[in-house]
Parts: sequence; C-alpha cells; structure tokens
Amino acid sequence: MKLNYSGQEKVQAPPAVVWAFVQDPERVARCLPDVQEVTVHDQTHMDAVVQVGVGMVRGKFKFKIEVLPDEAAGRVNVKVQGGGLGSVVDLTAGANIVDNGDGTTMLDWTGDATMRGPVATVGGRMLDAQAQKLISKTFENMGAHIGASSGTLA
Repeated sequence: MKLNYSGQEKVQAPPAVVWAFVQDPERVARCLPDVQEVTVHDQTHMDAVVQVGVGMVRGKFKFKIEVLPDEAAGRVNVKVQGGGLGSVVDLTAGANIVDNGDGTTMLDWTGDATMRGPVATVGGRMLDAQAQKLISKTFENMGAHIGASSGTLA
C-alpha cells in the first residue's frame, strides 16, 4: 500500500530558530505522536518506539529515523523505517523551510509512505487516514515546540 501526503504548518518563529530545532534529533523525534521512547545515536540517526492504533489493531512500532537538514537547500528530509505487528513501514517526509518575512516560518511538507503486512491489509482506508494524521500531527507538534522554545505563542 503506497500513500502520499502534503500540507503546510505555520511556525511562530523565524527560520533560524526552526533550523536550530531540526538539527536536534531528540527534539524532532519527540514530535512524533504517541512516542514512547527515543534513543539518539548521532546528529542524524535515532530509534523511536511509537504506540500505534489502527481500528482494533493496537501495538508498538519500532522505527529507525534519519533526519537530514539541508539549510543551503532550505529543506529538511526525514526517513523512517521499521514496523511492528508483523507489518513494515517505509516513510520519507520532508519540508521546505520558508521565511514568511514577518518573524514566522512556513513548513511546506510532503510525505510518502509504503506499508506492507497485516496492518496494511486489514487497515485499508482507515490506515490511509491514520498515516495522514500521523504526518500532519508530527509537523503540527514541531510548529508548537519550536514556537514555544522561541518564546512566542504557537
């Protein structure tokens, strides 16, 4: 099952604050919804355990996460691989970090996910909605965390 998403999140902080945030893997990983545990290996690699629920199916998924900020290109990319409950997830997401010129920043994001296994088979359309919510909520959480850390209201 292949899924594609896109959206925008306005951050109540200037781009410099956003760049400082996305270069801290622990802070980025903490933006995943329902994250249970984070283990940072280096500046770009970490593992996370996330509580996942799709319909009646609930359990923990373990993910390997790579965060690749590229300030020169104005973009941060995230690769997530892992799974649980006999299912596998490969997710690539990224956001263009755009200066709005008024002390705020726009995260113009996209995400592509491929899912295989029982969760993809059983979940169907519900899984699509859940994946959209997960990606959207992650960027929303980033906006809130960045805004709070910059001393402005998110």
